[in-house]
Amino acid sequence: MTTEQEARWARARAADRARELARLTAADRARAVDEAVETAADVLDGATRVVLLGHVNPDADSLGSALALGVALHRRGVQVVVSYGAAEPDELPPETLRALDVEGLLHRPADVPVDPEVVVCCDTADRRRLGILADRVDAAETTILVDHHASNPGFGDVQVLDPRAEATVILVHRILDLLDVDIDPVIGACLYAGLATDTVGFRIGGPGPHRLAAELVEAGVQVEPLMRTLVDSHPFAWLAALGEILAGATLDGDLVHATVPLAVVESFRPEEVESVVDLVRTAVEAEVTVVLKQIARTRWTVSLRSRGAVDVAAVAVALGGGGHPRAAGFTRDGDREGILAAIRTSLGDSGRR
Repeated sequence: MTTEQEARWARARAADRARELARLTAADRARAVDEAVETAADVLDGATRVVLLGHVNPDADSLGSALALGVALHRRGVQVVVSYGAAEPDELPPETLRALDVEGLLHRPADVPVDPEVVVCCDTADRRRLGILADRVDAAETTILVDHHASNPGFGDVQVLDPRAEATVILVHRILDLLDVDIDPVIGACLYAGLATDTVGFRIGGPGPHRLAAELVEAGVQVEPLMRTLVDSHPFAWLAALGEILAGATLDGDLVHATVPLAVVESFRPEEVESVVDLVRTAVEAEVTVVLKQIARTRWTVSLRSRGAVDVAAVAVALGGGGHPRAAGFTRDGDREGILAAIRTSLGDSGRR
């Protein structure tokens, strides 16, 4: 199956799942998630070899979820490997997330077993987001999905999939609770990292994330040094590059867009490149924010953000990606203007622009 065929399949499956969910009551949806959480805990309680995977270009919610579960299982005597989706077998995770791996469970994709007993896919919006490790889904005796993306078409034997959750770590915390895991500063830091970043510093979501954050702080999580490493540490040279990117930003009606050229992508860490969207989205005139990051001469990864009136997940799914109503993305080949035109068309099809 080609990449485009996979994208079309994912879009069709996401649409089917959306129709299925629309037929369920809120109580039915909650009950299904409760049952999936219990099943996931039962599977992990009896497992002896577990591989936990984050998505390609892992973020704090993805890798934090995998490491939190991984540490808990490792301490119970389970053979644990934590890794992440990638395009290359020796690809390294973001530098800022490596500090979460206190117990040395994080491995390169090349080191992931080809015949896992249980695979847990954390914060993975669809199986394509596992990159070269996508085949582990079929190779495993049991695959567990733990995710909160509204665009996720669903995959795996056990699907803990709840778009109501503000972060995947919230669902992981529920599994840990059923496994009677005591949350200490190591596990707590992994959970807090995903919680704080996916809620944009607790600016979106309901009271649940705040209650969980309080529990994690009470467990001993040191918030300031954790968050300084995750989001507030950049090399001095980045300031000049960022200034040029922001100077080139364009406001087009209620859409603002900026471009990170290939030379910048290749010169700085993913942490710097991914931080651009959080600055561009502060333009008060814009409802939708688009940041195009050039990863090859004619290949781009695109980050989308919405203030709430536009479902950018629908836009991303239409263009081969996925995400949340307020934060989504996709990867696409072509030129910059062609991709911007495709985004505008998709926004128009969604009833905007």
